[in-house]
Amino acid sequence: MKLNVLALPGDGIGVEVTREAVRVLQHVARKHGHALSLTEGLLGGIAIHQTGNPLPEETLRLALEADATLMGAVGLPEFDRMPPSQRPEAGLLGLRKALGVFANLRPVRAYAALLDSSPLKNALVEGVDMIIVRELTGGIYYGTPRGITGDTAVNTMVYTRAEIERIARMGFELARNRRRKVTSVDKSNVLENSQLWRKVVTEIASEYPDVALDHLLVDNCAMQLILNPRRFDIVLTENMFGDILSDEGAVLAGSIGMLPSASLGEKHGLYEPVHGSAPDIAGQNKANPLGAIGSVAAMLEYTFALKEEAAAVYTAIEQVLNSGRVTADLRPAGPPATTSQVGEAIIENLGN
Repeated sequence: MKLNVLALPGDGIGVEVTREAVRVLQHVARKHGHALSLTEGLLGGIAIHQTGNPLPEETLRLALEADATLMGAVGLPEFDRMPPSQRPEAGLLGLRKALGVFANLRPVRAYAALLDSSPLKNALVEGVDMIIVRELTGGIYYGTPRGITGDTAVNTMVYTRAEIERIARMGFELARNRRRKVTSVDKSNVLENSQLWRKVVTEIASEYPDVALDHLLVDNCAMQLILNPRRFDIVLTENMFGDILSDEGAVLAGSIGMLPSASLGEKHGLYEPVHGSAPDIAGQNKANPLGAIGSVAAMLEYTFALKEEAAAVYTAIEQVLNSGRVTADLRPAGPPATTSQVGEAIIENLGN
């Protein structure tokens, strides 16, 4: 199979974790006889430095031509006081919109080797295995009008029936291949937007009689993720709520560096670790690359339907975790491994 992939390392530790993820992808392609076509582009702060634009036209062209895009992280402190449209993050938002990736899948799994890395009690975390399905191209991040006028600021949360229907179907389809339970999260006691969300999700649920549906208000969901995280299988929610809840999920996994994500549309896939650019440790070979490497596994699974290859990467991640050859954020018993050493350990466990 031909794998047409664009790599966008981005800023900070994105460069280091993407390097290891690409090495793993190249190894998998060689081992299984796939033809990997790999290009690299600019996104975020580095793109602003070199082109003046967080999403250069050339990057956009390459992304539209690729089957899948692997991204590192974007964001640099020097841009924090700039208007949102001139920050590195604007490049990511623009890329998501251009690719039409409307569903963000964020798996949260508590590996046995990392139970002690979570601040929660082992008994609460053990066995956690969920996917947070976040709508990605609607809601308050994209709604208009928006802006600041004098001492007044406005942002607008907008959702249409069609946007809710397509993300809901994605959640129910995923649930059919897992434990057949969807928890839809909203704020319908306050927001009319959420009232439409709950109504449409309930209607879509009737198409999936084999999948159980329950509803939670977002504040209660945030609490239940800590009190009883094993109750969740598929967590289905809108853009901003999903952004917040998925970072809370990082606590369950032991480190935000562990979480991969897949953003899926009709034609394209965008894959990235959940963590940020962490400029305070950038260039020091300290960052955890397992979220980025897990994103490669998700790419193999969702875009290319290479389930065997994806499973091999997931297994290699678990084996490396069990070996204790991990970065400092995972609290190893001995000296921490470097970013590149973790990448090498994954490749060794994948075999020749």
